[in-house]
Amino acid sequence: MPPIYRKSKLLRRSRVFWGSIHLWRPRLVFWTGALAIGVISVGFAKLADLAQRAFAGVISSGEWTWLLPLVMTPLGFVLSAWLAATLFPNSQGSGIPQAIAARHLHHDEDRTKLLSLRLAFGKIVLTILGLFCGASIGREGPTVQVGASFMLAVARFGGMAQAKGLILAGSAAGIAAAFNTPLAGIVFAIEEMSRTYESRANGLVLTAVILSGLAALGLSGSYNYFGTANAAPAALADWALVLICGIGGGALGAAFSGFALYAGIRVRRWAQPQPLKRMLMLAGCCGLVVAAIGVTSGGNTFGTGYDQARGAVEGHALPLLFFVEKLLASFLSMISGIPGGIFAPSLAVGAGFGSTIGTLIGSSIALAAILGMAGYFAGVVQAPMTAFVIILEMTGDHQAVIPIMAVSMIGYVTSRLLSREPLYHGLSRVFIAAAIRARRTIEKEAGEEHVAG
Repeated sequence: MPPIYRKSKLLRRSRVFWGSIHLWRPRLVFWTGALAIGVISVGFAKLADLAQRAFAGVISSGEWTWLLPLVMTPLGFVLSAWLAATLFPNSQGSGIPQAIAARHLHHDEDRTKLLSLRLAFGKIVLTILGLFCGASIGREGPTVQVGASFMLAVARFGGMAQAKGLILAGSAAGIAAAFNTPLAGIVFAIEEMSRTYESRANGLVLTAVILSGLAALGLSGSYNYFGTANAAPAALADWALVLICGIGGGALGAAFSGFALYAGIRVRRWAQPQPLKRMLMLAGCCGLVVAAIGVTSGGNTFGTGYDQARGAVEGHALPLLFFVEKLLASFLSMISGIPGGIFAPSLAVGAGFGSTIGTLIGSSIALAAILGMAGYFAGVVQAPMTAFVIILEMTGDHQAVIPIMAVSMIGYVTSRLLSREPLYHGLSRVFIAAAIRARRTIEKEAGEEHVAG
């Protein structure tokens, strides 16, 4: 074999080898990131549970310790709001609006202000702080921002350029691992995060959900979020729940989201002269009222509401006014400016609403709680497919598939009639507008410097 031929053959082999490494590196980095999101989500969940148990232990350890929330909760709200405003800006609230907003921005610098490893760390720490102080918040929405932040950061390291698809994949992986609901993670990404079907991005979503789900499965095992339910309509009163929970839950969800968007506008206008001072005052006041509601409800409204919702799904009736108390506590926690989600509290409100309806009409409490969750959750997020899939996966109640689907759709239609703008997308506009204003300021200053030069 001539020497020149041998050299050319070796050169071609080396090019194929190094080319394959160049192609596989982004994939390996992406897969590693998806697995890491699953691990982080499980760790976040365990820390959040520990924080809730620690708070419950503190307020029940003595005869007068039930008064501690009246001091502990407002101070915790103020501290969390201060840290969010000064050290971790854009970590406030759920985190889902930030991820949605980041998908609409075109500059990496603007996205980094909403999704970064620093923000992910702050989101986890401050959500845990809020739960330790009795805030009516959840960890699932924050897990979306954490997952999207981590995926975006890892993808930069791997040289992947599909920012929008990666944010979508990280968000879906976060939801899937947080609830152990892989199908809901995929549907959530398509229906709520993107509002469109993108075949290329959905390949990333599916891969991320599978890998993060495998990591979570390996650490936590296979389980249903609310256990396994077998409730099914049997009597006429059970079928009446479909209409009542659909219309009532949808209207209640629309009221929550509508008032949340309206209150957000009013709060931002009110805080403008002295934003930090006034937001801290608001956080303290909201914390005090949340504490008062929690004390009068016997501690039922503190935290995520997971135990109350699971009890209702298992057939144990909740107090008739629990859903009102929990809704108010969740609303105040949301507008206070502290980091924390509304997913789990919304499920608790829905379960409480369904339990109350089931008690009043003499129907199955378990079925009423499940349908109440579906109707209210669909009304809040205005995403009926996500509501149906997530409730089905969390409860494993395959005997009530059609009623859950029907309630989710009725709740969605009712909510759309009363409140045109979905909650998360309405909240995301605030972050988009802020990014656009900041970008225009930068471009204006750059133009002035160019003219002066």
